[in-house]
Amino acid sequence: MNEQRNLTLKEKAAYGIGAVGKDMVYMLSASYVLYYFQDLLGVNAIAMGAILLAARVFDAFNDPIMGVVVAKTRTKWGKFRPWLMIGTITNAVILYLMFAAPPTMSPQGLVAYAAIFYILWGVTYTMMDIPYWSMIPAFTKGGKEREGLTTLARSCAGVGSALVTVFTMMIVHAIGGANEIVGFKWFSLIIAILFVVFITITCVTIKEKATIDMKTASVRDMFKALIQNDQAMTVVIVIVLINCSIYLTSNLVIYFFKYDFGGEGWFNSYTLFNMFGGAIQILSMMVFYPLLRKFKTNVNIFYICLASMIIGYAVLLGIASTTMKNVFILFVPGFFIFAANGVLQVLTTVFLANTVEYGELRNGRRDESVIFSMQTFVVKLASGVAAFLASICLSVFSLQSGTEVSEADKLIDFSLQVSDASRTGLRMTMTILPIVGLIVAILWFRKKFILNEQKVNEITAELAAKKAE
Repeated sequence: MNEQRNLTLKEKAAYGIGAVGKDMVYMLSASYVLYYFQDLLGVNAIAMGAILLAARVFDAFNDPIMGVVVAKTRTKWGKFRPWLMIGTITNAVILYLMFAAPPTMSPQGLVAYAAIFYILWGVTYTMMDIPYWSMIPAFTKGGKEREGLTTLARSCAGVGSALVTVFTMMIVHAIGGANEIVGFKWFSLIIAILFVVFITITCVTIKEKATIDMKTASVRDMFKALIQNDQAMTVVIVIVLINCSIYLTSNLVIYFFKYDFGGEGWFNSYTLFNMFGGAIQILSMMVFYPLLRKFKTNVNIFYICLASMIIGYAVLLGIASTTMKNVFILFVPGFFIFAANGVLQVLTTVFLANTVEYGELRNGRRDESVIFSMQTFVVKLASGVAAFLASICLSVFSLQSGTEVSEADKLIDFSLQVSDASRTGLRMTMTILPIVGLIVAILWFRKKFILNEQKVNEITAELAAKKAE
């Protein structure tokens, strides 16, 4: 393999801007598909939850196969960029169509429409997400350069997620006015166009520095390699637990403001809270993580972040159980949760990237596409499980308007329309379940994870020595 040069600033920036676009798309789908079909179009909550979860089960077969397809690809443009571009364009089209459902369709028709386009969205997102993250080990030297690029990419991804978190409802209402359904339709088109533009910049600028020429794994070999890489599986399980907790909250937070926290002008409180959370998440990636990294190891930072999130959820439950209706008091738990989440997005990707070398040393294979196909799958699996749990909560506690939020509705206190039991159930679902998931993540990680910085350096040195022989 030829010696790789260091990445230029232009290459790093181009790779990062791709992450902004793809996570704008992902967050729009992960946080608002359930709300769009269930609360605005009136689709049954359990039906929507089943669709979102079934799509993730389908991904269990689709995502690993896509990892093998990427590994087999050989073109003059490399093996990653062709799929990155094809997946982006098709996913952008599907995203727009998914949020352009004809509201006059029958309930059965809307269920079918949601099922078809959400599954297609997952398939096409996989087509671009696997090659995007697989490029990290393929054109970095490892060590600090890889960690630096991963941090940048995750920070940029966090920016994309935060932008959608902050501006979605603002722009939806600015475009659609009293018709929120129309607003989502055109907002999704804007996001789809930006997505294509940003990934195009990535594909034009980034060149694959080197790839390992090896026998391509079959699907059977791929599953075997994943099972043998215990550190990859450890990180995968942790990612599932953390993201289930986060996505459960992101799916329910708009219902919390609308039906529980309530008050006249609930919509303004919701928007303000998201703006604060998005800003803190970006700040945590770009400032808090680099600052902590100067004094703490990645493993220690990981534990600090999980503890911070647990504290945040506990405080949120306490505040929600009082009669306080000032949105600024929610900034306290919001800080603990959003700041920790931003850092964890960086850390889990760094941990997963390091398992590539671990697997190469242990199994004699460098399966970056296989490893990162698992990241794509488990993140989507987590969003599906979280959406299913959220849908059960919405159904059991009867939280659904079935109509779009009009301009006048923004000033209605919807919390007066639900019972105390419904509000209590909503609070417990969006706080206690995430706390349980995070505690399990801590216990699992502590028991299974061995790739601390010393171990990673040892593996890198051992691989270098073998290649020099």
